Amino acid sequence: MIYKTCTTENYTCTKNYHTNTINSNSHVSIYNKVYGFLYLLSAMLAFIPITAKAAFWHSATTGTALRCTMVEPEKPASDYDGKVMTVVYLTNTACEKIGQVSNEENIEWMKRQGYRIFVIDYAHHEKSISPYINKDIIALNKALNCGTFCGQDGISTDRAYILFEGYRIRRDVAYFHDDPKVYNYPEEYSTMEGDSLFMDIIYPEKPTRKVATLLSFSYSNSYAGTAKEGYTEKYRHKRIFLGYTFAMFDDSFLEGAPAVGVAWAIADHPKYCDWGRGNRKGGQQKEYGSIEVNPDAAQKVRSAIRTLRAEGKTLGLNGEIALYGFSRGSTAASLAIGDMPMSEWSGTERGRFPEERAEISKAFLGPGIFDYSITSSDSHEYRNMSVYCSTKQKTEKAWEQQGGAKAIKKKAVPCFLFYNSSDDAEYGRQMDNLREILERTKTRYEIMVDYGTGHSVPKEQEQLERMYRFLITQ
Repeated sequence: MIYKTCTTENYTCTKNYHTNTINSNSHVSIYNKVYGFLYLLSAMLAFIPITAKAAFWHSATTGTALRCTMVEPEKPASDYDGKVMTVVYLTNTACEKIGQVSNEENIEWMKRQGYRIFVIDYAHHEKSISPYINKDIIALNKALNCGTFCGQDGISTDRAYILFEGYRIRRDVAYFHDDPKVYNYPEEYSTMEGDSLFMDIIYPEKPTRKVATLLSFSYSNSYAGTAKEGYTEKYRHKRIFLGYTFAMFDDSFLEGAPAVGVAWAIADHPKYCDWGRGNRKGGQQKEYGSIEVNPDAAQKVRSAIRTLRAEGKTLGLNGEIALYGFSRGSTAASLAIGDMPMSEWSGTERGRFPEERAEISKAFLGPGIFDYSITSSDSHEYRNMSVYCSTKQKTEKAWEQQGGAKAIKKKAVPCFLFYNSSDDAEYGRQMDNLREILERTKTRYEIMVDYGTGHSVPKEQEQLERMYRFLITQ
């Protein structure tokens, strides 16, 4: 086998994610409109194409060259566009190995699932632990987002996962049957009675012990396509669309959870509607666009939690679930933190596992909207939600149940809050209001302010270490 060193110089990946509006929470954002190109510079990571199936990859975490071997499946699984589903498999790290399946057996299993696998060997380097290894997770996602990795083209940017050794994927687990009438999809979709929302669960195989799970509601957007396309699969399963999630925001908290002994899952956003649509019959385009309306969204959130808890019983998960939300994902996650959810939120007729509990153990909430009644009357949130609430008979009650804050009566679950004061002012108001509620109810919480700038997630080692400590501490 011939090995070559993969360098990081002179390698630039350019992506164009032009869209009419990119709403951070699918609410107000500093990214109001994006024109031209979004440049994702993989300055920390690059590969030189090679003819052999192995190379040396330069790790930002260890500062050394690590052996990287590619394993090609006989029958590659692909996304709608024909791009190959991919796993970057991190082996011989210094982390505790909870999944006891051998790497040989696990790689063979992934091959049978159709994944193209890149095996990176950390050789037990002392820094290949949390939170140092998150630096490599960020670099790897940036590289994967280019669609070319280790000299191999055609990599799916919708289905590219980073797994720690001993972990596997249960992909496309249905958790809720969508109701197309909520967001007024065209009639053709209504006659199909909607379709399912899904999640991916990343879990340790043959675990030494049962583990907790960190669940995120994607701040990307999966939906059912358009009437013209016949509601194809084209826009489904974009939960981890790297161009708008992990790679765009350098978000590594979720995928780095196994390094501290926690499984993770990511679910389709509970809105499940194209950002460009979502209007009442006869209403203006995008009137409901970019917002989650309740009780629909809250029912989906609760169903996702119940589904993960039930599925986890066969996957070595202990039933303890924490939520992680950023932007519109934070708004969704907030719907599960209160002790007194609205009665309408408990609907299970379109959900799964109604016998399971919908409670969570703690939550990580980034900038989001938690109480619509305090939003500015000239804000995007107020304008869009007022259209929805004004169509209801009990307007005041409709407003009250839209955010998670009003569902906190006596106590909430422990919360870790984070936002930047340079982000939109609406998020600061929302955080201040939520903090007052948490303090009044004597709920345990921590807050991280100005860890960065604008609409962003914590990404530095000391910030992530603090968040992981909150995650694993009772």
